[in-house]
Amino acid sequence: MTPERFHQIVEAYGAEPRRWPQQDRAAAQAWAEAHREQADALLAQAAGVDAWLAADKVAPPGAALFERVLDAAPGRRTAPRRRLWWSGAAIAGVGLMGGVAGAFAVSFFVLTGAAQQLPPVHESSYLTSSFGGSSADWSDE
Repeated sequence: MTPERFHQIVEAYGAEPRRWPQQDRAAAQAWAEAHREQADALLAQAAGVDAWLAADKVAPPGAALFERVLDAAPGRRTAPRRRLWWSGAAIAGVGLMGGVAGAFAVSFFVLTGAAQQLPPVHESSYLTSSFGGSSADWSDE
């Protein structure tokens, strides 16, 4: 450890050895023990700067500043509440139109008799469950 390097460390990281870079800490502390007079003068000066910096407190931002910053943020535009109901109305409208379309389709099939003209899709033996009594006889299998 050179005196110049010790001076650089103390100027950059302050008088507290726990803030010094870990790889230089042991060598700097050993140099400070060996050159107590020079080290004490540098450490006293740095301790005054550390105390001055630690005393500085920043007040948290007020609500007005917080809102101003959020309003000025690019890409952040929130819709006012009076416009928010449009999205709910749109969802309700889509649901209503789906119901109307379904009712129209069912009434079309009932009025035209298209439902009676369709062939049966399922065989009756497949429509029952084993709990309700099956019409198919599987005993000989």
